[in-house]
Amino acid sequence: MKKSKEPFNAEQFLRSLTHQPGVYRMYDESGDIIYVGKAKDLRKRVGSYFRAQVDSPKTQTLVKQIVDIDVTVTNTEAEALILENNFIKKHRPRYNVLLRDDKSYPYILVSDHQHPRLAFHRGTRREKGRYFGPFPNGVAVRNSLRLLQKLFPVRQCDDTYYRARSRPCLQYQLKRCLAPCVEGYCTDDEYNEQVELATSFLQGKNQEVIERLVIKMESASAGLEFERAAGYRDQIGGLRQIQERNAITGNQQELDVIGYARQGGIAAVHLLFVRDGSVQGSRSYFPKVPANTDDSEVLVAFLLQFYLNDQVERQLPKEIILPEQNGVNVLDPNQELATLEQALAQQIRMTHNVRGERRQYQVLAQKNALNALESKSHQASTMMMRTQALEQVLDFGRPITRMECFDISHTMGQETVASCVVFDQQGPKKSDYRRYNIKGITPGDDYAAMAQALQRRFDPVKNAKIDAAPMPDILFIDGGKGQLSQAENYFADWSSEATKAAPLLIGVAKGESRKPGLETLILAGNHATIPLSADAPALHLVQHIRDESHRFAITGHRQRRAKVRRTSRLEDIPGIGAKRRQKLLQNLGGLQQVKQASIDQLAAVPGLSRELAETIYHAFRDE
Repeated sequence: MKKSKEPFNAEQFLRSLTHQPGVYRMYDESGDIIYVGKAKDLRKRVGSYFRAQVDSPKTQTLVKQIVDIDVTVTNTEAEALILENNFIKKHRPRYNVLLRDDKSYPYILVSDHQHPRLAFHRGTRREKGRYFGPFPNGVAVRNSLRLLQKLFPVRQCDDTYYRARSRPCLQYQLKRCLAPCVEGYCTDDEYNEQVELATSFLQGKNQEVIERLVIKMESASAGLEFERAAGYRDQIGGLRQIQERNAITGNQQELDVIGYARQGGIAAVHLLFVRDGSVQGSRSYFPKVPANTDDSEVLVAFLLQFYLNDQVERQLPKEIILPEQNGVNVLDPNQELATLEQALAQQIRMTHNVRGERRQYQVLAQKNALNALESKSHQASTMMMRTQALEQVLDFGRPITRMECFDISHTMGQETVASCVVFDQQGPKKSDYRRYNIKGITPGDDYAAMAQALQRRFDPVKNAKIDAAPMPDILFIDGGKGQLSQAENYFADWSSEATKAAPLLIGVAKGESRKPGLETLILAGNHATIPLSADAPALHLVQHIRDESHRFAITGHRQRRAKVRRTSRLEDIPGIGAKRRQKLLQNLGGLQQVKQASIDQLAAVPGLSRELAETIYHAFRDE
């Protein structure tokens, strides 16, 4: 919804504004939210933007674009912090500090099945269930899963294995699973009880889990169910051992240590995850920071967006050690710190004045933040230098702001995937990466695959669609003259009235030995080659872009190929649901036996009519 384009009357707006705490949202003339802020006193805070003398250039630029302001009143400043964080994550205003949290972190998933499973998960959270994490690395997740398997007999097998079982597997014999896959070994209530205990354990409620198990053990013992009581006893013993082991290793059980560094427009926040008395992992973050933003604002935004992430059930640590600069806390302890603690959780202690072992962790986090900042700055300067070198080699005449590269990947013509990667002057722009599943072509026809990928990428631009991605300055094609000609043919009839002129087309052909440094760059049109030495910065940039497109295509192809292998052909046959698939596999011994079975053998399976048996029989014969 667009806001009014009339000049904003700040004096009139402030006259009716309340002194209560709350959140304010500032809009530009197009109706977009450009800034979200919180205030202990809304009138005083919003009024500070419209004083006669405003020192901050960021605030001066912001105020010039304001055409309207909305406010939401809250009960406390802590509530305002949380609401501000929600608005920032939803609208991502350009004048707020934004945490670009990617999807590469591993989680533990408790799935939303009849019999939930515990699983390792990384990537987009498409599967229904509860996600716990993120963990610093995959090793930490797998160690946690092994521990959970010893404590709680909940299945960790995938669904394909689970559905095909006709008798319990080895995990049941080891007392690490209740075998919910086979009828008669456990009830749904018994299984769900263990899932609830495992979930509580993942939430850090160890003592509560022990107390519940003690009650159940005593109840089972009183009911003369001694074997069941012994199982609860063993679980309690395992949990007690974990608590005792943690008590011996020291006091630093749940500790997050934050390091912070900033230089040249780049901010680096480094997190050390200390668990069980040792560093379990670390991670560097590079928030998007608008110009002229205070360090305290960057850090507050990071803390809120990292810890108040409602998409995951992040287990908060008992203590957070904040960074300091020249012996002074980056945050103002009299204002922001107390409110932050209240917003995150009252039981969390946040401090920067530490000694001993915790001081060593603080210094280590700060060193890592500085190292991450230097690496990021070096990467940015290297990318800029290589881009400028490419401009000179091509005699481009203007700065190169966007480059794209296409590549094709398949196995013997099957599951063909095209990739499109995007680079700007800062390096890879992964949010603009795209994959295209190629269909309707002759298997193995890379030229047709490239032509289809180009159409799907650039037709929206050609047709001036609103949501079309920007045109690149240079389009690299991973391949020789044949692949390049597909791009030439596509752009040959590119209308002069198109949104932008066609990009410069360059083919990237591998040398005879396919070794790095021997690539040939081919210009569209006259197909002239561009001579570049093996150590030329411009060639290193092209190699980086080409390798990234190749990696992205290969990854997509492997994922698609693995998905096909995981999918049972039975799932595509009408009338065959999960229960009938399980009956077929159990009675006939596996998918290969189902494929080879006659109509009479299929019809003999309980619950299958002869008509359905004929459908299954012919479905496999028609493949």
